[in-house]
Amino acid sequence: MAAIAHTHNAAAATGFAGRLMAAIQHMQENRARRAIYRQTVRELNVLTNRDLADLGINRAMIGRLAHEAAWGTK
Repeated sequence: MAAIAHTHNAAAATGFAGRLMAAIQHMQENRARRAIYRQTVRELNVLTNRDLADLGINRAMIGRLAHEAAWGTK
């Protein structure tokens, strides 16, 4: 993520082209995060209730855990 922040800072200094590149980079990052979210939800939903219980997870937690996997904790 530090490399992304560096890219954003460098891009901001170059005017319109830099802002455009930063926006594209941001969209790519969000797309990757959404893919991680969907994959995590998909993988956890495949598990049985017993498997989830063994991991200390219930079905109501899947969305939150997927969000944390993609965007980190708040």
